[in-house]
Amino acid sequence: MDVIVQRPAALDVHKEQVTACVRFPAADGGRAQDVREFKTTVAGLLVLHDWLKAHGVTQVAMEATGVYWKPVWAVLEDSFDCLLVNARHVKQVPGRKTDVKDAEWLCQLLEAGLLRRSFVPPKPIRALRNFTRYRKAQVKERQREANRLHKALEDTGIKLDCVATDILGVSGRAMLDALCKGTTDPEVLAELAKGRMRAKLPALREALEGRFDAQHALLIGAILAHLDFLDEQIERLSDAIEEQLRPFQPAVDLLRTLGGIETRTAQNILAEIGTDMSVFPTAGHCASWAGQCSGNDQSAGKRRSGRSRKGSKWLNDALKDAAMGAIRTNDSYLQAQYRRLKPRIGHGRALGAVKHSILCAIWHMLSTGELYSDLGGDYFRKRDPERQTKRLIAQLERLGHNVTLQALPQAA
Repeated sequence: MDVIVQRPAALDVHKEQVTACVRFPAADGGRAQDVREFKTTVAGLLVLHDWLKAHGVTQVAMEATGVYWKPVWAVLEDSFDCLLVNARHVKQVPGRKTDVKDAEWLCQLLEAGLLRRSFVPPKPIRALRNFTRYRKAQVKERQREANRLHKALEDTGIKLDCVATDILGVSGRAMLDALCKGTTDPEVLAELAKGRMRAKLPALREALEGRFDAQHALLIGAILAHLDFLDEQIERLSDAIEEQLRPFQPAVDLLRTLGGIETRTAQNILAEIGTDMSVFPTAGHCASWAGQCSGNDQSAGKRRSGRSRKGSKWLNDALKDAAMGAIRTNDSYLQAQYRRLKPRIGHGRALGAVKHSILCAIWHMLSTGELYSDLGGDYFRKRDPERQTKRLIAQLERLGHNVTLQALPQAA
């Protein structure tokens, strides 16, 4: 193999130690290599940094091994051109599997220019990503805790959720707090209703009749305290995210022009893909990296599978939220696209097509700075009027009708 990188280095990263291999020109005109092991403590990584510097290394490659690569990357990224590579793309030769052999093989691939670097966003976006992902985890935990509350109330026989739309609203929360403090009289509890809930007083009195005892008070009180804690954490994280996104606020406002994307969804998307779209040559490259397009698996002229590759689950969740909002936006292109595809390929795949369209639109918006311009809900009808007319006539004829068309007079 031709030598593309004169002084490459490769790291086989584990939790407690890093195996490093450096290749460099030998005195006899060939190639030589040096292999050493380092600890993953800060002191050990600084020794690794100085060792690479002493060898005159220009590029450093490492596999994306869980989260263990992150501290190594943080120490080396300012001094070297670091490459994070997918372990599936650099599988070791069978029968030669050791940490040293892994590092040597990875270094040879880097030397020959055969490695494809993975997308690693800059530091501000990585910090934002940590906040948005943890907030998403806390939101999901809050949903699970709210479900536990519904389950616990079922055990008491209290049917508050059958009357109140949100049992954690102002009225519902006041009644739950009163129950945990020992008030079980349905008349007294119903009188805690506020606003429009007061129109449901008779139904509330009936729903609040149950078997609420001390054990239920302890359990539901703990759930309510946990919900309060989660609400506080989510609010703190949201404030930190807004502060981190202050330099990128124009990008957030730009994404919100696309129907279905609200502030939190825009924040989550930007945390996953960043704002610099130059890392993706085209919108198709961005969709492929995110796992939002059909797979490409052909052999002997036959297509074997169209399954999408795995992408970021966090980005997929954000795009799903955006797509669900978009298909509920009336008279929009994305809603029309979903309704056109759903009868033929089902909800899941039709929603996948909408997610792909949204991500491609985001790529163009962030690349050009242009606002989203919706094509309209009648785009597919107007795109080919003749074909649409023939299709509708054929449907009517299959139902036994004889169709005669007469053109309407053109408006003056």
